[in-house]
Amino acid sequence: MEVLTISAKELSINEEIRFKEVRVVADNSEQLGVMSSDEALEKAYSMGLDLVLIAPTATPPVCRIMDYGKFRYDRDKKEKEAKKKQQVVNIKEVQLSCRIDTHDFDTKANNAIRFLKGGDKVRVVLSFKGREMAHTQTGADIIARFVDKCSEFGSIDKPPVLEGRRMSAVINPLKK
Repeated sequence: MEVLTISAKELSINEEIRFKEVRVVADNSEQLGVMSSDEALEKAYSMGLDLVLIAPTATPPVCRIMDYGKFRYDRDKKEKEAKKKQQVVNIKEVQLSCRIDTHDFDTKANNAIRFLKGGDKVRVVLSFKGREMAHTQTGADIIARFVDKCSEFGSIDKPPVLEGRRMSAVINPLKK
């Protein structure tokens, strides 16, 4: 059986089709030819199926005789399956400061490693307060040390960038 891919969420069916003539295709992909909309609708009803407009821009428009309820069920099932296989990547943020202590640094690095193991991206943000802006190189060194500590589980995606009083970098998880 031919797979039908239609992008429109809802299609015109049965009496909603307002064209004088349509090209009709049977459920088994057999061409039934060009006929009036009323004639095609009668043929569909005699088979116990629906007349569905699948190509409204073609000349003449193409309609298919099919079980519309089953078609919608199959389409929704495929969309649900595709959504299940889709992987969502979250960005977790870890905030540091220029005067961070070693234990705090290790704790935040361990949290970042846990996020990376879970498949999430990690944004490392270091905020400068007051006169710390004169020592941006210290902040860059801290972020480099942080990225180095997490290097076993992630690689740097965006190098450290200074935006106002904040320096940030993004770490991507490594592929398994």
